[in-house]
Amino acid sequence: MADTVPPVPEISVQSLGARLRSEDPFILLDVRELWELESARITDPRVAVAPMSTLAERGLRGLPAAAQSQQAEIFVLCHHGIRSAQVAAWLLARGWNRAFSVAGGIEDYAVKVDPSVGRY
Repeated sequence: MADTVPPVPEISVQSLGARLRSEDPFILLDVRELWELESARITDPRVAVAPMSTLAERGLRGLPAAAQSQQAEIFVLCHHGIRSAQVAAWLLARGWNRAFSVAGGIEDYAVKVDPSVGRY
């Protein structure tokens, strides 16, 4: 019998929108590359940017200070939800227990929640 990998926990873009409208503490870890931020961006003080290429190169040292606490609630965001799922799984495997992938990424967020963030 093959080992099975548990699914990565996800948060919907609608739930993310509700959380962004709240004052709840969390980190929205945007793992897109810097050039992608020029086309589409969520502006909120809880957003921390850590391009996946930086995480691949620097490992946990590439995480912004706010995301370094394993107790932090982290929602990982990318363009469509693939990279965010990979980074959330990576964090979970390293001891974070409140890391979630934003299902559908910023593309779904722009379509279903807030078109002002932009699309590309």
